[in-house]
Amino acid sequence: MSEATAREEAEPTSSDIRLVIGASSAGTIFEWYDFFIYGTLATVIGATFVPSDNELVRQLVVWAGFAVGFGFRPLGAILFGFLGDRLGRKYTFLVTVTLMGIATAGVGLVPSVQDIGLVAPVIIIVLRILQGLALGGEYGGAAIYVSEHSPSDKRGFYTSFIQASVVGGFVLSLVVVLGSRAALGPEIWADWGWRVPFLLSLVLLAISLWMRVKLSESPVFKAMKAEGKTSANPFKESFTYPGNKRRIAIALFGVAAGLTVIWYTAMFSGLTFLRGPMRVEETAAEIIVGTAAFFGMIFFIMFGKLSDRVGRKLPIVVGYALTLLLLFPCFWAMGWALEPQLATTEGPIMPRPFAIAVIIGALLLLSALSGMTYGPVAALLSEMFPPRVRYSSMSIPYHIGTGYFGGFLPLIATYIVSRTGDPYSGLWYTWLVVLMALVVSAWGLSGGPPKDFVEDHA
Repeated sequence: MSEATAREEAEPTSSDIRLVIGASSAGTIFEWYDFFIYGTLATVIGATFVPSDNELVRQLVVWAGFAVGFGFRPLGAILFGFLGDRLGRKYTFLVTVTLMGIATAGVGLVPSVQDIGLVAPVIIIVLRILQGLALGGEYGGAAIYVSEHSPSDKRGFYTSFIQASVVGGFVLSLVVVLGSRAALGPEIWADWGWRVPFLLSLVLLAISLWMRVKLSESPVFKAMKAEGKTSANPFKESFTYPGNKRRIAIALFGVAAGLTVIWYTAMFSGLTFLRGPMRVEETAAEIIVGTAAFFGMIFFIMFGKLSDRVGRKLPIVVGYALTLLLLFPCFWAMGWALEPQLATTEGPIMPRPFAIAVIIGALLLLSALSGMTYGPVAALLSEMFPPRVRYSSMSIPYHIGTGYFGGFLPLIATYIVSRTGDPYSGLWYTWLVVLMALVVSAWGLSGGPPKDFVEDHA
């Protein structure tokens, strides 16, 4: 039975589709909130768990811990991809969201390095590893689940909500941090209040489980299982299925690597740039970046929907090309807007309205570029791989690309800036990765209208 036939026979209603998208997107928001809260609170994490008074050392160690979580995402993709292709999409991402919620709450309970010494950062790293494993299984499960409920002419639009939910997790992390800091006051926040956003993960976990347990299994997986066509060893078959090695390479170097460095540069490098060399007051920087990220989510949905008409390849390739042209100018514009205050003010600065408008405009432009390359991706990857090994085949390259090229970006960029003294020099890492992605995607991705994966054409 073909994918299209399985979907037609399942005949999900409009309310079913809304539940599928809503529950999957909400769970994805919560899971990425859990993962991003570490990066949002990088400064306090460093002060609490890194045994050093040197701010640069703290920053590098914290971003190294950030990268560790990403480094374990591919292993999570292998483990949960195997389970997702063998046991089903629904129950696998129930497990991943539970693991993520528990690991995140655990960070909020770890004593400081002053209390238990080096055991504290070791525990943090272990919890970060568990977060990485969980996230390695989450994205593939949610993206495939929505994709396999969607008709081909709306798949880009429906799955774009999963892509936007990744940004939503980042926005939620900023909102919770700002709200908690304001409600608790600076003294309580510095003492123990910063732990509240981590402990909130238990509440989000309960909501996510309540929503997702109502979902039924993907119609495509149910049809495969009924016909006895599920894979006995999805990991092995991902690399032995005809044509899959080439598809995995394209998904890794042409899709995942490029899209992730654009978004992480816009959000995390943007936040670090403002709080660091631009000396923008911490709360102001978080509000500015959070505002741009919130309004920038519309671009993910816009370009996901556009890809249903023009195909998946076109917006991705154009987005990469425009990023190469506009990446440095966007950051130069932010620096130019803040330069007058930097030259006349000592210590942290509060940007003037004109500077705020320029910064938000530059970040929104970067968000649009990210939306072009990220919005269509869940649909694209689900269409690239055969259903019997889809969870594994798309999760492995996606999480290697986002885990290593993207997850190590803050660490690499910070190191480059510290070595050169040029606040813009870290952008060269992003630029070179995007150049690679442009070449690979222009060569390897298929153009034309979207279509289901066809077994006979593998």
